[in-house]
Amino acid sequence: MIDVAIIGGGPAALGAALYVARSGKSCTVFEKQFVGGQASTTYEIDNYLGFPDAPSGSVLSEMMLNHVLKFDVKFRYNEVKALDLSGDIKKIFTAKKEFEAKSVILAMGAAPARLDVPGEAEFSGKGVSYCATCDGMFFKDKTACVVGGGNTAIEDALYLSPIAKKVYLIHRRDEFRASPLLVDRLKECENVDFLLKSRITEIKGAEKLEKLIIEGSEGAFTLSTDALFVAVGTKPSADLVKDIISCDEKGFIITDEDMKTSIPGVFAAGDIRHKNLRQVITAVSDGAIAGEEAAKYVNSLR
Repeated sequence: MIDVAIIGGGPAALGAALYVARSGKSCTVFEKQFVGGQASTTYEIDNYLGFPDAPSGSVLSEMMLNHVLKFDVKFRYNEVKALDLSGDIKKIFTAKKEFEAKSVILAMGAAPARLDVPGEAEFSGKGVSYCATCDGMFFKDKTACVVGGGNTAIEDALYLSPIAKKVYLIHRRDEFRASPLLVDRLKECENVDFLLKSRITEIKGAEKLEKLIIEGSEGAFTLSTDALFVAVGTKPSADLVKDIISCDEKGFIITDEDMKTSIPGVFAAGDIRHKNLRQVITAVSDGAIAGEEAAKYVNSLR
């Protein structure tokens, strides 16, 4: 019997695990891939308080993990296939085993949103990517496009600028959601062009991506490119619970300020929940609250 089971392994999960473990409760983290989540693929994180030298996401994630490993936290690298959250004892099902927990923290994060245009699925992995820090070096001295207007898109373009010969930032508006500081930094890059009030309508090529069809303010045009990095937001990784827990219209889990969901004993933290700011620092904060509240909940069961 686990006191608190945490589903996911990103910053929210690690923050929760730390607080659960420090409360003296048993804690198991279930992660299907690698600890750190999307944060671990970020080129640099320059807005995490206390780290002015902007560590890479992978370095910061490793530091978080090492901190948590100082306590009695168990990690199981198994994909959770199903959850039964209906009773007092929650059940977690992996491919080969069933686990029981008194409380569950949902911290599965969010995945990159798709453009949903012709050719996107066909050329995914063949020039179309959702992770610039993962795939950027494949396009050294080539042409790359980034689509989006938030922090991730600007950070991706900044990362690609010293690698690619030419970078185009494509955004459907003429204003950005991204931090003005990041946008100003990108404007200083001589090999970056901004294509504003523009949207991609089709992705074309033969065996790999070769060109984009773009609808601009003055009509449609074709842009030749070797790569397209999509950074148009996130979609919650909530398929496990979307039919059994209260979510908003986009599928993000609804919680109160204590990270409590619509099911007693079940909490949510990080990018998977409904909120305005999705950053590493807010994910860790969510996790700390969820971990503390989950431990209180377990105590209340006595």
